[in-house]
Amino acid sequence: MALAPASSGGESVIADVEMNAGADQGAATVRVTVVQASSVFYDTPATLDKAEKLIAEAAGYGSQLVLFPEVFIGGYPHGSTFGLVVGNRTAKGKEDFRKYHAAAIHVPGPEVSRLAALAGKYKVFLVIGVVERAGYTLYNTVLTFDPLGKYLGKHRKLMPTALERVFWGFGDGSTIPVYDTPLGKIGALICWESRMPLLRTAMYAKGVEIYCAPTVDGRTSWQASMTHIALEGGCFVLSAVPFTRRKNYPPPPEYTFGGLEEEPSPESVVCSGGSVIISPSGTVLAGPNYEGEALLTADLDLGEIVRAKFDFDVVGHYSRPEVLSLVVKTDPKPVVSFTSDAEKTFAGKSDDV
Repeated sequence: MALAPASSGGESVIADVEMNAGADQGAATVRVTVVQASSVFYDTPATLDKAEKLIAEAAGYGSQLVLFPEVFIGGYPHGSTFGLVVGNRTAKGKEDFRKYHAAAIHVPGPEVSRLAALAGKYKVFLVIGVVERAGYTLYNTVLTFDPLGKYLGKHRKLMPTALERVFWGFGDGSTIPVYDTPLGKIGALICWESRMPLLRTAMYAKGVEIYCAPTVDGRTSWQASMTHIALEGGCFVLSAVPFTRRKNYPPPPEYTFGGLEEEPSPESVVCSGGSVIISPSGTVLAGPNYEGEALLTADLDLGEIVRAKFDFDVVGHYSRPEVLSLVVKTDPKPVVSFTSDAEKTFAGKSDDV
């Protein structure tokens, strides 16, 4: 059924959406919204303002969980080369990174506090991609908040893709959370992490039921991956993809797109969307949408999870641990570890014995 727009200004922030109305009302249901929208590049305060409007609109639909795209806060640097060629980095590229670094956020920090307050104000679980700043290294991170306004934790992308490895650091096994909530067990993997079979298996072993997949992959082939994960994991899959045009980035020469014969026009589509919500049976509940910025909302019949697991439980009755097993190292991997003076003293005495 169609949902009427709901925003404080009396005008929908972005397009109307269609919602699945076929859920079994005899089972518990959860209403979720996936946001398909662009960041305001290099302008984190404006992006946070836009996020609030979108959260408010989703809450107006009665949504209990709202998912935003990959690095919505901080933005995805489509087309940027950061002045890189093998063996050299240009002065402009270094300045581009300085500005990108400035738009990133500390976790925790004031922007995290604001996002927590928004989750509490609109009474939603909020899952949102950010560019995290830790010293002078950036991370592609997803943050999760509960309806009480509590920050639950983060996931850092384990393996940035291609040139992303130049400007984002690597996460470790200490930030692969699945949160046990009244809506079900919620977890997130970022973009092509969802193509990593062992990482998916770790999520399944943690019992993920609402699998959030924020990404910037707007290609139609992404839909096959999302459907496969829903079937493989017996879980609901929510994928949020931005819809971005050239005009959503600063104009040249401040921001230029590399690898193209000519500069794109302002209306050129940079990321085409494709956000989608899929059930554990592989049924598409909402999307994919390639038309523009939109909110996609669906009701999730949680009874579908049990029905799907009866057919296939990848870490349960359909597993063979005596043949195939997985070890996940969840301890943090700091570059430098400091021992206390007491430990040093004890170690010195032990050496003398």
